[in-house]
Amino acid sequence: MKMSKKIKRTIAVYSVLVLIIALFPLSVYATNDPLTVVNNLSDFIFGLIRAIGMILLGFGIVQIGLSLKSHDPSQRANGFLTLAGGVIITFAKEILTLITGG
Repeated sequence: MKMSKKIKRTIAVYSVLVLIIALFPLSVYATNDPLTVVNNLSDFIFGLIRAIGMILLGFGIVQIGLSLKSHDPSQRANGFLTLAGGVIITFAKEILTLITGG
């Protein structure tokens, strides 16, 4: 079976990359305390939730502005609902902290 130069080179590059990945593992700096790991994950997830809430806040403000321009009451209602939902999602961590007393 004859292989072209391009296929041989692709196989060689792939083999070298596999060897590099296998022979030089990355060090992972994890903490010994499992509670710290859970808290870091929680902070990361709540950061993502906060970003989604900010996007919804911006979208709600845009909807309200467009509804005022076009005099559309249904779009205005949807804009205020989106704005309220964005505020709740943005401050979800603080709201949960107030509810649980932590």
